[in-house]
Amino acid sequence: GSRPGVSPFPKRMQSTFTLDGKKDPELFQNVSEGLKKLYRTKLFPLEDTYRFHDFHSPALEDADFDNKPMVLLVGQYSTGKTTFIRHLMEQDFPGMRIGPEPTTDSFIAVMHGEQEGLIPGNALVVDPKKPFRKLNAFGNAFLNRFVCAQMPNAVLESISIIDTPGILSGEKQRLSRGYDFAAVLEWFAERVDRIILLFDAHKLDISDEFSEVIRALKNHEDKMRVVLNKADQIGTQQLMRVYGALMWSLGKIVGTPEVIRVYIGSFWAQPLLVPDNRKLFEAEEQDLFKDIQGLPRNAALRKLNDLIKRARLAKVHAYIISSLKKEMPNMFGKDNKKKELIANLGEIYTRIEKEHQISPGDFPKLAKMQEILANQDFSKFQVVKPKLLEAVEDMLANDIAKLMTLVRQEEAAMPSQSVQGGAFEGTMNGPFGHGYGEGAGEGIDELEWVVARDKPTYDEIFYTLSPVNGKVSGAMAKKEMVKSKLPNTVLGKIWKLADVDKDGFLDDEEFSLANHLIKVKLEGHELPTDLPEHLIPPSKRGLHP
Repeated sequence: GSRPGVSPFPKRMQSTFTLDGKKDPELFQNVSEGLKKLYRTKLFPLEDTYRFHDFHSPALEDADFDNKPMVLLVGQYSTGKTTFIRHLMEQDFPGMRIGPEPTTDSFIAVMHGEQEGLIPGNALVVDPKKPFRKLNAFGNAFLNRFVCAQMPNAVLESISIIDTPGILSGEKQRLSRGYDFAAVLEWFAERVDRIILLFDAHKLDISDEFSEVIRALKNHEDKMRVVLNKADQIGTQQLMRVYGALMWSLGKIVGTPEVIRVYIGSFWAQPLLVPDNRKLFEAEEQDLFKDIQGLPRNAALRKLNDLIKRARLAKVHAYIISSLKKEMPNMFGKDNKKKELIANLGEIYTRIEKEHQISPGDFPKLAKMQEILANQDFSKFQVVKPKLLEAVEDMLANDIAKLMTLVRQEEAAMPSQSVQGGAFEGTMNGPFGHGYGEGAGEGIDELEWVVARDKPTYDEIFYTLSPVNGKVSGAMAKKEMVKSKLPNTVLGKIWKLADVDKDGFLDDEEFSLANHLIKVKLEGHELPTDLPEHLIPPSKRGLHP
């Protein structure tokens, strides 16, 4: 047997060397430290050697691994982005402007801070504690349009929200922006945990720029959610049409519409214009809140996934650059050779794909790559360095798996991590919690037993089943209950809830209760796991502990 007090699951072994002298994967204190260390020691050297940062995305900083989960809001102007943020936090934030014209023409990072106030872009990008330092690459035109709104707010204690400029329909604003809007969005998309695309059900037209933006975010569709806002401004039939049109348009742009979850509703605190779909909107809002509330718990996993994506791209990039270096002549004709190589980049892709068994989806966009290569000095490129590639291979094969276990342990250790405050509170409270006083909850506030209302009708059926000593047997009750056409699994659950004294028979009260629960289920409500206090038959109330 086992000795008392000794766990059958010993803590992980501390020795770093196994019998055959191979080094075990590293041990990490926590996920975010582990990710930082892996990035610095294994991935960064490969990125640095092959100039990954000139091509794809700047080096990661500690703040990228430490920051709170971020939610990025993207949408055409006047789809309700800023109002949506206000709705979540239930508080105005500094710098917010709301109106029908394009009002938010800046990127606003809404974050937690002790003092309320605005920090301008130029100051933000030099703050090492904030994950924005690398944004200075986008230049002054962008930094003048980037601010951080800080304020004390319960919701912001666990997430940060990025509001983006409303996307206009038409050409004119592309010229006036002065910075690469899609590239900035892509930079954020790489680093956030959730991207919410907002559409206005009332006027659904997807402009060219919006389509382009959605395409730019294509690699991150696992983070994307869609909100069809202002859905209370149209009737049900119209809403069905708009929803269909939205799915169709998204399918054309993204190519995989079945992945993206759409939430329909009216995400602000005003009365619903057309109240027909209130139930639907409540359920949808509930689901979206759950999704956002889960972000802190899944943050570590998201960072891990993003690092894997990045490592795979860095590997492919290293193969591309070293192939180009190999082809370059030592002395003469460098310029011509460079032009020729850039023109034939597609063939080089195909060769690398075959040689290293890499899927085509892992390669960077050809046109973008060719554009950047044109301004690079090929003679400064490095040849292939197996050691650097092996380190990244090893990281993907071994260390990531180790961290994965740690992610699970961390998640288990802090189940309470979910977003609190703001609109997330209203859904839990009192009679306005989702489904309160409906279904099995009906009659919760009444003195009378709610089942008693329809008991006379149920009693008539009860007495036709020829009860013995005031009770009907399971077999007799079953004949009646299957008429509801509910599946046996459901009826079994109803029987368990209704047979309050667990004697295998139903008396008249229990039989009425069973019928009441059948009615609840047929009206589309969920059955409770345990019988709530107010449904227990009056004569049996002493029985329940």
